Amino acid sequence: MQRNLTTGSIFKNVVYFSLPYLLSYFLQTLYGMADLFIIGQYEGVASTTAVSIGSQVMHMITVIIVGLAMGSTVSIGQAVGGGNDKRTASCIGNTITLFMGLSIILTAALLLLRRPIAIAMSTPAQALEGTIDYLTICFMGIPFITAYNIISSIFRGLGDSKSPMYFIAIACAANIGLDYAFMDALHLGPAGAALGTTLSQAVSVVVSIIVVRRARAGIRLKKEDFKPKRDVMGSLLRIGIPIAVQDGLIQVAFIVITIIANRRGLNDAAAVGIVEKIMSFIFLVPSSMLSTVSALGAQNIGAGKPERAKTTMRYGILITTCFGLAVVALMQFYANSFVALFTDSSTQDGLQVVTMGGHYLRGYIWDCLFAGMHFCFSGYFCACGRSSLSFVHNIIAIALMRIPGVYITSKMFTDTLFPMGLATAAGSLLSVMICLVMYAMLSRKESKTN
Repeated sequence: MQRNLTTGSIFKNVVYFSLPYLLSYFLQTLYGMADLFIIGQYEGVASTTAVSIGSQVMHMITVIIVGLAMGSTVSIGQAVGGGNDKRTASCIGNTITLFMGLSIILTAALLLLRRPIAIAMSTPAQALEGTIDYLTICFMGIPFITAYNIISSIFRGLGDSKSPMYFIAIACAANIGLDYAFMDALHLGPAGAALGTTLSQAVSVVVSIIVVRRARAGIRLKKEDFKPKRDVMGSLLRIGIPIAVQDGLIQVAFIVITIIANRRGLNDAAAVGIVEKIMSFIFLVPSSMLSTVSALGAQNIGAGKPERAKTTMRYGILITTCFGLAVVALMQFYANSFVALFTDSSTQDGLQVVTMGGHYLRGYIWDCLFAGMHFCFSGYFCACGRSSLSFVHNIIAIALMRIPGVYITSKMFTDTLFPMGLATAAGSLLSVMICLVMYAMLSRKESKTN
């Protein structure tokens, strides 16, 4: 399971590590999109809206957990790169202790707040109860979501991006089968979508634990490794908290955008919800590259090879830029066709959802190009243990561009969502500019130190 990524061809290491990561994200997004696709075939716009709003809330929670777990990936990666097996074991043990406690607290708190959360989302009245049902079941499954993501973060810190791919493939297959059973055969609506997601995560966690126990997976943990240690916990939290807060606030920004769309009516709400799902799929490449740069960069920083970490970041930017340009061009012609996959365009409401969704997607797709660039910078900053830099540029972009821009364009252009999409992308463009300045300053500081 453990793999040293501090030697050999940097480009090959990037590809070797990122492809399984990309497929993992693809599968994870696929089973998220499956909920929306399947319910769109058997239920109306209200149920589709309930699942899209509920899944956005769950995506936000998952992103925060993954962001916090990045502290584990980087800390473990630095220990592996430095050849410190004792430190590696302590990081893994403390990660398990930290996240299991967190999942219990999070589950209890969110179950108490499920109705206020649905109301705070400005959920249309027709979709309110369905959204609450969806959230209730998904909140009960948070320990499974947490367990999957910390297991994945540990494997990736050790240089293994393949094992998490296998685990999520099992979850994806289980989710699609369960979705059809619960929504087609049993007609459970949004609750069925939530049951499919939660149970499939549970299956994935059970399988991953069995694999780790049987294969031993290169992990040798002792009882004392699970005991919280100040320096180890400090490292995990120092790196993970800024990323978790940053990612959480980014998701809050997207939720604010959803609330703005919800207040425009049911069709606009459904259109934005569908496009968010499509974008989560398209963002697979930028997201996988962020994690790849973080994990590979951390190992190289730990091994005292900072130039390899910088080269890894540059390859990441090249890959995401090429991909971003390609999807921007594609969506200018086929945006409506992609949105139509998730609703019945033969009805008047469905046709309106497709039209508005197409407008939004054509503007929003530019975010993939710019976000891919600043994701790679953020991955590098995290690998250097400077995740606060990533936090800063994202918060500035949210506060100065993303939210104000979307709000203003929603008021100025009431008959189209295209300007709202462009305003979202403008936030990422601002982040790229800030990242370039931060990287130049960091490089200049390193040069003076050396």
